[in-house]
Amino acid sequence: MQVSVWDTYVEKKDGSTMHFDIIVPAQMNDETTVYGYGKTYLTAKGQEGQPLASEECRFCHIETVQPQWEASIREKGYYIYEMENCV
Repeated sequence: MQVSVWDTYVEKKDGSTMHFDIIVPAQMNDETTVYGYGKTYLTAKGQEGQPLASEECRFCHIETVQPQWEASIREKGYYIYEMENCV
């Protein structure tokens, strides 16, 4: 399975910056849906209401799905790969 990686940087309520990727099936190209996945994730992290749109989230590249992402993508439609300040 090929996936699209959307590189995302969101300013947290404390002023620090969260960096994470939103991983979706490669054929998913609807920005509104991808942003919705990101907003769901932000809510789960206590960061609801923080801006997430084209300034914060951009398509980066396509790659082959990693085994640890696949179950989430099949179940929810996406996977969040946390990189910085996502606690």
